[in-house]
Amino acid sequence: MDDEHQDPAGTEPRGWFKRRSGWQKALIMLGVLVLILASGVAGGGYYLVSRYENKVDRATLLPSAAPEEAAQSKENWASGPLNLLLLGSDSRAPEAGGKSPIGERSDTIMLVHIARGRDKATIISIPRDSYVEVPAGGPWKGGKNKINAAFAYGGAALTATTVKKLTGVPLDGAMIANFASIRDLVDAVDGVNVCVPYDVRSTFSDRVWKQGCHDMNGDIAEEFMRQRYDVPGGDFGRIKNQQLVVQSVIRKVAEKNLLYKPLELDTLLGIAADSLTVDQNLDLRDLVLAVRDIRPGDIGYATVPYTSADLKTPAGAAVQLDTAAAAQMFAAVKSDTIDQWLAAHPQHQPGG
Repeated sequence: MDDEHQDPAGTEPRGWFKRRSGWQKALIMLGVLVLILASGVAGGGYYLVSRYENKVDRATLLPSAAPEEAAQSKENWASGPLNLLLLGSDSRAPEAGGKSPIGERSDTIMLVHIARGRDKATIISIPRDSYVEVPAGGPWKGGKNKINAAFAYGGAALTATTVKKLTGVPLDGAMIANFASIRDLVDAVDGVNVCVPYDVRSTFSDRVWKQGCHDMNGDIAEEFMRQRYDVPGGDFGRIKNQQLVVQSVIRKVAEKNLLYKPLELDTLLGIAADSLTVDQNLDLRDLVLAVRDIRPGDIGYATVPYTSADLKTPAGAAVQLDTAAAAQMFAAVKSDTIDQWLAAHPQHQPGG
């Protein structure tokens, strides 16, 4: 759901956390899911995936691929780099074809790149308000719009087409993530400790997170991640906050060695599996193999470069992407050199 329909004044009742879902849960889920899946082909990973596979919803999330693209994707799963689309949605199960009710938008759009060597991954956030060319789909006739409008008009398939047009990166799989509540995941690891590089003041309560480290339970972590108006960088600061919580959850899972504690692992896998809708052609066992050697320090986070966060458009204020820098980033993804490109082009951090 867009912030235009949210309540920045903080007048919503406390139950709003239960009713909200999408980008917050999606990003957290992905980081933890990658690490959980990486836990263990050698330690029973196939059995665990089989056990929870029935909890994962299936839908057609990607448009039909040309024969040569399908063949290349099959080759990528065998020995090449992989690129997956992750969306966050307010709807638990999309309609056939991954379509969403008109008006529902995806608050998370991320490109997940898994290196050819299967030893590292990069999660690239595409700002949901990016002003891009959205191809025709549903009632939309095609043209410039915010990128998250693609989900409203044509579901996951149109979003995938839009992302491919923007990036030039072929997609090897797709997932939609949605949690019933972030508290279930964060509380399942007994809370997280998040280190904040700037002051954040809540617009929903009297909480203030001063620069430094803070213990957070599920409720507090979600409130922190939802801040936009009193965060350095606005929506980009919010993306940074998402990444901070992701890293904290992954670190907590590793510190507590939860991947090798059956009861705790059962809880985490159950939450992760129940939150996912997966493209019908994505084999979870193949995903296990692809990420089994990836560890917390092997996951990088980035945002598509931009030049303005307040571009005036017919669709309202939008994000103007940095065309040249973004093209370089996407070219690095295609050539499997994104980590080198990011090292050579360090990204500005909000509040930094």
